[in-house]
Amino acid sequence: MLTAALAILAVRTLDAGAVWDALREADLRWLVPSLLALVAAFVIRALRWWLIFQPERRPPLDEVTGSLTIGLFFNAILPFRAGELARLVVLHRRTRVPRLEILGTIATERIYDVLALLVLLAATVPWLPDVSWLRAVAVAGGILALAAAALSVTLLVWGERAVAVVLWPLRLLRSFPEERRAVAAENLLLGVAALHRPRAAAVATGMTLLSFLAYWASFWLLLQGFDLGVGGAAAMLVLVATGFSLAVPSGPSAVGVWEAAVIVALLPFDVTAEAALSYGLVVHALNVVPYLVGGLVALALMRGSIVARDGGP
Repeated sequence: MLTAALAILAVRTLDAGAVWDALREADLRWLVPSLLALVAAFVIRALRWWLIFQPERRPPLDEVTGSLTIGLFFNAILPFRAGELARLVVLHRRTRVPRLEILGTIATERIYDVLALLVLLAATVPWLPDVSWLRAVAVAGGILALAAAALSVTLLVWGERAVAVVLWPLRLLRSFPEERRAVAAENLLLGVAALHRPRAAAVATGMTLLSFLAYWASFWLLLQGFDLGVGGAAAMLVLVATGFSLAVPSGPSAVGVWEAAVIVALLPFDVTAEAALSYGLVVHALNVVPYLVGGLVALALMRGSIVARDGGP
């Protein structure tokens, strides 16, 4: 419902003819370098997820990459970012890495994503026009940063005891005796190691920032094809707005939410809503179609390996 509402709000007052004209006039040859930057971002994200696992427990990189690809595929076709659950299930079945450990790495990724977007936004502020919603983002970001710092300190000081508190509801399940709860706490603590181990935190921070810079390059390169008269700061604001928009419960591929975020990000740069929507549609397609194709390939390869292993058709 929210996705549909935002889609309607994004287009109901726009001139469809002007949107189409902007699309026709765009130089879509810029899709090629933009796609290359997007591929670089994906590779960095796959490496980041792999490196977040502790060295002695890392699953094979190809399995991590395949699981991430399948997760992005299901994010594109299912609502509420169900691909996060899909990649957890796939990686567990393929590698037998404990589910709670994988869940911990995914949660860690999301925390670093939010913090990195806030850092990049803060670094871009001197080049931004007056943006009314930045104050709200700054307040929310400060709260999130403090919460992340408190979580890191808690894990550093209390370790498994802190995680055991989170897993306390497992006490209500007969299938989770004390021994299993202890193992579960250990696995979850290993999954969130990048939140309480300095070296792992440094790696996660660096890889997250590097991945977002690659995404920024992709957004900025595609902007050149639309000749909107804006620069790198506009591309960064689009990246931040679309990044935070993914936190809003939405339908498959965040259709409507994404386009509304692009319009909101570009309006302060005196870009018309129609031109912003034309760019938003193309950059959204660029961030969906490759994952659909890649996901289908990854699923086919996974099925092929299962057939080869079991020796059946």
